[in-house]
Amino acid sequence: MKTASINFDKFNQLQDAACHERIRIARAKLGQRAVILGHHYQRADVYQYADLTGDSLKLSRLASQTDADYIVFCGVHFMAEVADFMSKPHQKAILPDLAAGCSMADMANLAKVERCWRELNEVLSADEMFTPVTYINSAADLKAFCGDHGGIVCTSSNAERIAQWAFARREKILFFPDQHLGRWTGYKMGIPLDEMMVWDPDLEMGGLTPEQIRQARLLLWKGHCSVHQMFQPAHILKFRNQHPDGLVIAHPECSFEVCKQSDFVGSTELIVKTIKEAAPNTRWLVGTELNLVNRLAEEVKLEGKTVQFMAPTVCMCSTMQRIDPQHLAWVLENLAEDNVVNQIKVPDHEAGLARLALDRMLKAS
Repeated sequence: MKTASINFDKFNQLQDAACHERIRIARAKLGQRAVILGHHYQRADVYQYADLTGDSLKLSRLASQTDADYIVFCGVHFMAEVADFMSKPHQKAILPDLAAGCSMADMANLAKVERCWRELNEVLSADEMFTPVTYINSAADLKAFCGDHGGIVCTSSNAERIAQWAFARREKILFFPDQHLGRWTGYKMGIPLDEMMVWDPDLEMGGLTPEQIRQARLLLWKGHCSVHQMFQPAHILKFRNQHPDGLVIAHPECSFEVCKQSDFVGSTELIVKTIKEAAPNTRWLVGTELNLVNRLAEEVKLEGKTVQFMAPTVCMCSTMQRIDPQHLAWVLENLAEDNVVNQIKVPDHEAGLARLALDRMLKAS
């Protein structure tokens, strides 16, 4: 019989040690009814409980292959949305703290993208000339927008392949919400920088002239990741001066200048794979989130590898940090008592269109 939901207030002041004990008890009670997903950027005191770890899309795909009733996503809001519309009908996606959002995803919302589309139509036919491409780091309604307009989703690992798919269908791409991933993708494809224009959604016509819109092959939304924008070319220069034999690897959400000066550029999965497979006693400067870098440094140090965070200041995904042991304990105890809290549910029509855009990506890649 379903009991009354346990209020979070009683957990908010709990010491971490007490939370960890309650997490272990509730987790044991739930058994295979729940699967806990831990994103690469998740804080260590929560990440330790993950049944599955990885990047956002990988986690959603793996969770959908389980028979768990509850998918507890220790990540951010858009990740739980993907888990919801990719999962089986009986599965429920749970986000331990509803305030765990993504500042990059918030930089492109449906109202602004729809206004952009209307303004593009004043210059040329958007539906005939542009393929909308949204990064996986976006809200479900933007994925649905792409599904409804012949568009597609991409990840940081397949963006170039997806852009090729998009260009095969229409002459231009509207890429959102991360301008840096879009620019690096276009650069790798040989698109001149002057054919990649930045669309500022807070300005009329994106701050562009009709001629600039006609000239652009790739329109880049003015959005960025607050973590990856912290890395600077000067950080790489200092590292190379100190360690001439060192290697630099960066996420494509970093600025174009940082990516150009790096030895390797790739997704979180590629960063982990590259460093783990590297020769012993190598030294690495890594441009991505701090929790991942610290975890990776510990995992490879016995091989004599040194892994160094690129920025001199502490820089982590502050919104994902909101998911703490207190929220995880609260969610698991409620689920153990059959109380569903913090469920993320994408409306059916929106979920269908978002899944269409995602299915196009999976087929294309």
